[in-house]
Amino acid sequence: MQTSFRGYNKLSAALRFVLIYLTSFPLLLYGVPLSVTTPNLPRSPGFLQSLICFSVIIITIAGGLFGLGISLHSLMFLCLLWVGLNAFSLGYGYTHIRELMTSALTRAMPAIYIFILIGMVIASFMHSGTIATLIYYGLTLLSPSLFLAVGLLLCALMSVATGTSWGTVGTLGVVFMGIGSAMNIPLPLVAGMIVCGATFGDKMSPISDTTNLAAMSAGTNLYRHIYAMLFTTTPAFILTFFIFLVVGLNYGEQNINLTDVTSIQTALTQHYSLMPLVTLLPLILLAVLSIRKVPAEVTMSCSIMLAVLIAMVYQGENPISVLNALWDNTPESTGIASLDALLGRGGISSMSWTLLLALMAIALGGILHGAGFLTVLLAGIIRRVQRTATLIVTTILSGFLGNIAMGEAYISIILSCQLFKPQYKQQNLEPAILSRSVEEGATMTAGLIPWTTAGAFYTATLGVDVLDFAPYAFFNYLNAVISVAIAALGIGLLKPRTKPAIT
Repeated sequence: MQTSFRGYNKLSAALRFVLIYLTSFPLLLYGVPLSVTTPNLPRSPGFLQSLICFSVIIITIAGGLFGLGISLHSLMFLCLLWVGLNAFSLGYGYTHIRELMTSALTRAMPAIYIFILIGMVIASFMHSGTIATLIYYGLTLLSPSLFLAVGLLLCALMSVATGTSWGTVGTLGVVFMGIGSAMNIPLPLVAGMIVCGATFGDKMSPISDTTNLAAMSAGTNLYRHIYAMLFTTTPAFILTFFIFLVVGLNYGEQNINLTDVTSIQTALTQHYSLMPLVTLLPLILLAVLSIRKVPAEVTMSCSIMLAVLIAMVYQGENPISVLNALWDNTPESTGIASLDALLGRGGISSMSWTLLLALMAIALGGILHGAGFLTVLLAGIIRRVQRTATLIVTTILSGFLGNIAMGEAYISIILSCQLFKPQYKQQNLEPAILSRSVEEGATMTAGLIPWTTAGAFYTATLGVDVLDFAPYAFFNYLNAVISVAIAALGIGLLKPRTKPAIT
């Protein structure tokens, strides 16, 4: 027994030595005296430590994702360990570091509920025929002279209804590329139109993951976030529509090949009963309740149940299959691969990748913000940002550079919100202005960078290089220009609403 006890002591001592060595690395790096115990009062990080800490995060994500092909979630785990060690070097104990992560996740819980509901909304809309109806009747509006303008509207409508730019590009986008080719319209121009319409919904839809992620990260209400974006997104989209309308008139004499359109419409009518007065009811209910500012969780739940009821009663689907689809939807069997993939989207499980990544990034942001790394890093820049328009320009550029460095809009959105949240509060601006500016820097530019996941997907799906269609993605960069312009004019800058004093 005594020998066993001594062996245990040796093993325990060895483990302690390894632990002390690992945790002492940041201390040695920044010249902090070594101590096994952490001080009671954590100190603030220096600028050099903050810069190194943040730079290692960017290098880890960018290098690991693009250079080594490592999973983004695994890279986030490594970043969490790195930031945790840096926080430990400042005197934060394990319990305190965990509290920093937990507090950030607690603030994000309302949006996490919405993330779960988004997957069910999409799946239920697929089975009720809501999405199929939009595709079928939307395609009948095509005409040669209005191809680009109407295509923009259809892509925007589809992306708003589904909350996904990828699904829109992978279905309507593929069809429009084929039609544009038959009409001898330059394919980069057609691809630019598709990306503009698809990005609109990815930014404005209440069931879009990036829309909810931006609102959650900035700490604002989902509908308040969408309302704030109307000030910049609406004029940018209208201007884009007229640009494509004028440009498209030059190709009005071309003959349109309706083979692809007819094949999709035939497949839809064989698979669904498409009565708009019935199948569009879930979407109408979602819009009405949203306009009446009913809480998003209640709005989505009511729309889900109505769509499930329509799928069972009107579409005649098996109740068990419909309910299982709320967890994990499966591709349909219309005979058109791209259409089957779209109609098989949705379900809670489909949101797991984004949700888990968001949880890890929010926890990372909680440590970076709570331990003061971000505050120290931006202190010099923030002190020089006095005008609101300059702050918005800086925020938009931060989102864009984040996409370039990390290749993903999700992390760029979360980190930009963490970086600039204190400054927006200091300038007495609503968090919705922060979330709007972050989306205009991150969401709008994600598809215009060749090495982002969005840019790579668009290129592979549409067959046009990013650098070729980017000049025609007018909406994606006009939105940022208009955002800065109206900020300089003092328009659309929402201020925190204060309750009147009780006398």
